[in-house]
Amino acid sequence: MGRYTFKLPDVGEGTAEAEVVAWHAAVGDMVDEDAPLVDVMTDKATVEITSPVRGKVLSLGAQPGEMAVVGAPLVELETLDEEAEEFAEKVAEATPEPAAPVADAAPEPMPEPPRSPGAQAAPAVRSRAEALGIDLAGVRGTGPRGRITHEDLDAILTGGGSARAKAPFAAPRADEQVKVIGLRRRIAEKMAEAKRRIPHFGYVEEVDVTELEELRRHLNQAHPDRPRLTLLPFLMRAVAKAVADFPQINARYDDEAGVVTRSGAVHIGIAVQTDAGLMVPVVRNAEARDLWENAAELVRLAHAAREGTATREELSGSSITITSLGPLGGVSHFPVMNHPEVAILGPNRIIERPVVRQGQIVARRMMNVSSAFDHRVVDGQEAAEFIQRIKALLEHPAALFVD
Repeated sequence: MGRYTFKLPDVGEGTAEAEVVAWHAAVGDMVDEDAPLVDVMTDKATVEITSPVRGKVLSLGAQPGEMAVVGAPLVELETLDEEAEEFAEKVAEATPEPAAPVADAAPEPMPEPPRSPGAQAAPAVRSRAEALGIDLAGVRGTGPRGRITHEDLDAILTGGGSARAKAPFAAPRADEQVKVIGLRRRIAEKMAEAKRRIPHFGYVEEVDVTELEELRRHLNQAHPDRPRLTLLPFLMRAVAKAVADFPQINARYDDEAGVVTRSGAVHIGIAVQTDAGLMVPVVRNAEARDLWENAAELVRLAHAAREGTATREELSGSSITITSLGPLGGVSHFPVMNHPEVAILGPNRIIERPVVRQGQIVARRMMNVSSAFDHRVVDGQEAAEFIQRIKALLEHPAALFVD
C-alpha cells in the first residue's frame, strides 16, 4: 500500500485557481483509474477531473464552493498493488453478510387518544378550525374527555396530529439552506456586478407582429426540411440591420479604461436557461447568416449549453444580448445587461388582442419588446430610435431582406 497526493492540475490557459463544484467520491470510497473524481469550475467552464490512479479516498482538499489553488493537494488516495487488491476483493466476497439483530419482543403500541364523537371544542377553537379548513369531525381531541384544543390544531398544521378531512392549506415545511456554488455563484456575482456598475435605463415598445407571424408560418410550411423558424431569428436579423446605424449600441464598454469598443461584427448573445443556471452562448457574425443559419446555430448552441458541452469561446465575446422567456414572456420585463455590453433586448409574449386600425377595431398579434441600456454611453433618444427601427423592421418584415 502507498499514499498518492493528487494536486489540482492546470485545467486550462494558465488558470491559477478553480472552484470545486461537486465531488464524485467521498472519503472511504474506492475510485478506479480514469473514473470521474471531481468537477471544478474556472471562468465559465466546468471541467471534470478523473482519478490518475486506483485507490481509496483518504481526504479531500476542498469542499464544494471552496477555491482550490493549482498545485495544491486536491485529494489524498491510498493505493493498492494488484495482489493486495485481489486479496481484498476475495476477502470481501468470502465475508458473509452480518445477520440482522433479532428484537427480544415487539413493544406494544401506545393507545391512541380517544376520538371525539361529537367533536367537542370551544367556540374559539371551532372558529379557528373553520378558518383553517379543518373538519373537526376527523380530529382526535387530547383535552379533558376528548375535547379538541388549540394544541390539537397546531399538531395538525405541523404534521403531528391526525389527518384532516379536507386540507386546503399545505402544512409548513422546514427551512432548507442551499449553498450558492459553481455556475449559480458566478451568475450571482455577474448580475450583482452589472447592477452595481451599470446605470440601467429601460425602454418598452409594443410591436404588431401579425404580418411577421404569417411570414414565419408560411416559411416553415414551405420549407419543412429546413430548421424551424421561431421569432428569434427574425429579431436577430432586425438587430443586425439596425445596429449598422447605431454602432454605439453594438459595443462593449471598458469603464476602467474609459473606452467603448464598437464591434464591427454582430455577435449576439442568447440567454439560455439550463439546469445549472442561466448561460449566454454567442451566435457569431449574425449579420452574415440567413434566417435558417441563425436558427440552426441557435439550436446547436442551446443544446450545448444545456448539456454542459459549450466551450469557453462559445460562451464569450458577445456584443449585444437577446433574452427571451418564450411562452413565459409576460407583458414586459426589465432585463439586466450582460456586462460589459451596453444593450440587451427581450421579446415578450405574443398576444392576440383588439387594436384600432384606421378607425376600425381589429384583432392583431401584439408583442412588447423590453430593453435596457447603459446610460453612461447610450443616450435615451439614441436608445428609443434604435428600438423604433427594430419595431419598423418587424412590422414590415419585407424590409428585413432589403439592403
